[in-house]
Amino acid sequence: MISPGINFGLGGLPYLADAKTRSICAENPDGAKGAGAQEVPQGGAAGDLGKGWKVRPCITLPKQSLTTLADIEGPGVIQHIWITVGEQAYRDTVLRMYWDDEESPSVEVPLGDFFCCGHSLRAKINSLPIAVNPSGGFNTYWPKPFRQRAKVTIENQRWEDIGGFFYQITYALTDVPDNAAYFHAQWRKSLGTREVPEHVILDGIRGQGQYVGTYLAWTQLSDGWWGEGEIKFFMDGDTENPTICGTGTEDYFGGAWGFGDTFSTAFLGYPLWQREPGRVPKHGLYRWHIMDPIRFDSDLKVTMQELGWWPNGKFQPLTDDIASVGYWYQHEPHGAFPPMLPLELRWGR
Repeated sequence: MISPGINFGLGGLPYLADAKTRSICAENPDGAKGAGAQEVPQGGAAGDLGKGWKVRPCITLPKQSLTTLADIEGPGVIQHIWITVGEQAYRDTVLRMYWDDEESPSVEVPLGDFFCCGHSLRAKINSLPIAVNPSGGFNTYWPKPFRQRAKVTIENQRWEDIGGFFYQITYALTDVPDNAAYFHAQWRKSLGTREVPEHVILDGIRGQGQYVGTYLAWTQLSDGWWGEGEIKFFMDGDTENPTICGTGTEDYFGGAWGFGDTFSTAFLGYPLWQREPGRVPKHGLYRWHIMDPIRFDSDLKVTMQELGWWPNGKFQPLTDDIASVGYWYQHEPHGAFPPMLPLELRWGR
């Protein structure tokens, strides 16, 4: 049974719930009741108006430091996160989320990639769980239930401070049903080879859960068409052959025949196609399995092939630079994530 306090969509809005809405931002860092807008101005824009008039709307992320954005005692569910910051933070900061005092994060993704803005570039995203609006307003509506505690951190790994970091984390304090799983997101980046032209999106996922989304930041390192490869889902003991196999990259992301144009819809999109003279082409793609979650009982591995065409009409194995985010829900504990790449290996080409 779904708790009405979690509210997974429009259908739940008429049903009242014994839940308390709270929100964390720079003006109320603890999200406590009646604790917002307490900062006293020391000159600045609010100096003539006084306390309560937008004194502390944002924070600075000190260089090479970890900042805790939220530390919430449960049970509850994070319902919406809004963030905006300059593009230098997109790959150089790492967003992490921890549920119920776990030691390793369930979410560990460079900030921009989590919001479908890889390559350290802004893209307009008009989807249901993630929206990115001009000029760089990051929004996520993935429900993130927790039982004892939720912690959200951001790590600035740059050599300099990052100013103007704005954020709002809205959540409900409410009961969480036993069958509600925890939200997870993992980032990976690889260079394909002629011998193994394949990018691994997820591997080593253990336990019961459901896969709910894919984001790819694809940097094309060869001429011509790049999207003939198939996505594959190996689950519940699959070895050589997957249970679910796609028919082509553009097909999986809801397009056809080489795309030809960008698009952004509720569940899938190709919002970024950068073709600037003197620069390699860059592509951004997302696919949300909201109406069709991919359910697994014991294990999951997800891969994407990298294929183009040789002039003789044969498939060409590609050596492209691909970063990805896999999004899924599962019961804890989760398997170990691969180590986050160092800063210089995260930057796009």
